[in-house]
Amino acid sequence: MDGIFGVRFFVNEIVWRRSFAHGDAKQGAKHFGRCTDSLLFYVKTDSATWNPQYTPYSDEALKRDYKHIEEETGRVYRLAPVDGPGGADKGNPYYEFLGVKGYWRFKKEKMRKLHEESRIVKSSTGKTLSQKMYLDEAKGRPVDNLWDDIHRISPTSSERLGYPTQKPQALLERLIQASSNQGDLILDPFCGCGTTIMAAQELNRRWIGIDITHLAISLIRARLKEIHVLANKDYKIVGEPADFESARELAETNPYQFQWWALSLIDARPAGQTSESKEGKRGADKGIDGWLTFRETDNLNLKRIVVQVKGGAHIGAQIVRDLIGTVQATKSAMGILITLYEPTEQMKQAAMETEYYESPTWGHKYPRIQILTIPELLKGSKPILPYTH
Repeated sequence: MDGIFGVRFFVNEIVWRRSFAHGDAKQGAKHFGRCTDSLLFYVKTDSATWNPQYTPYSDEALKRDYKHIEEETGRVYRLAPVDGPGGADKGNPYYEFLGVKGYWRFKKEKMRKLHEESRIVKSSTGKTLSQKMYLDEAKGRPVDNLWDDIHRISPTSSERLGYPTQKPQALLERLIQASSNQGDLILDPFCGCGTTIMAAQELNRRWIGIDITHLAISLIRARLKEIHVLANKDYKIVGEPADFESARELAETNPYQFQWWALSLIDARPAGQTSESKEGKRGADKGIDGWLTFRETDNLNLKRIVVQVKGGAHIGAQIVRDLIGTVQATKSAMGILITLYEPTEQMKQAAMETEYYESPTWGHKYPRIQILTIPELLKGSKPILPYTH
């Protein structure tokens, strides 16, 4: 960072306390609990954007500081010093005001204006002056470089996606609001599951996200869809396969990346999103590469659709029969098989022999097992499904 931006453009080290209860002493650890992350704040120029951030006052702070009430107006206020800390060494002006001599943090004209507005208060001893700071004008407590009010995503949070390095969106929102304005461009060169992108989108910033895995891209595309941001209209993806040949090349060079990309074509969530899978490794998937979900009514449980992806050229009807078994074993409503190559007639026949899934809500029947090819999906085909989310 020093090499890219220059040492003099380093501004702050921000300490984010992501957890309060953390310690490994019972497991034999010989170190203090690791419950913080460090954020390094650099700027590119001396004129970089800076928007101070504030948090609401605590009840304790309000009770401690804002303990005065103005009789004429009923406004609550606190008293703040107007003397200039550091005296002449800091360039503070020296003069007499209301009979008190000293170094002040304001010029005499500003002090007169504050006095005319009844904001200057003389102490009972007559030796010091203070300024009224009204609660209804206060923005809150200025955020400093210790951030202990934003906690990590809990295991039960609806925000949690299972991505190993996922950060809370509130953390990225604070960073973006402090360092940019609406319409500015935000770059995240390692965008992961897209928290920076989501924060930038909701704060009306333009954005660019870069990641090496199609797992990340598929997660981001699904998250954007949830907030009604549609591909090809509001954003574009650069670098993913656009035709059969590029899809075949991806399947041959990196089967897992091909799998995650194929799942994204039908907005399926990848199964087993772990740190190992991000690096191209996974354990046994038990015939499940991804999931789609839907609800029949508000009173029924979430229904699941098993999704499998096959990029090989030599697959047969047994693959379809295995998918049928997985759907039955997981008590799922339906199953979808995505293939790179055209399925055989035996595969089609095996899929057609299964019962239909009948939706009690929509009153329609849906093929319980469906086979879609990559060329079909690239042309815009979609599985025939109840409303999914």
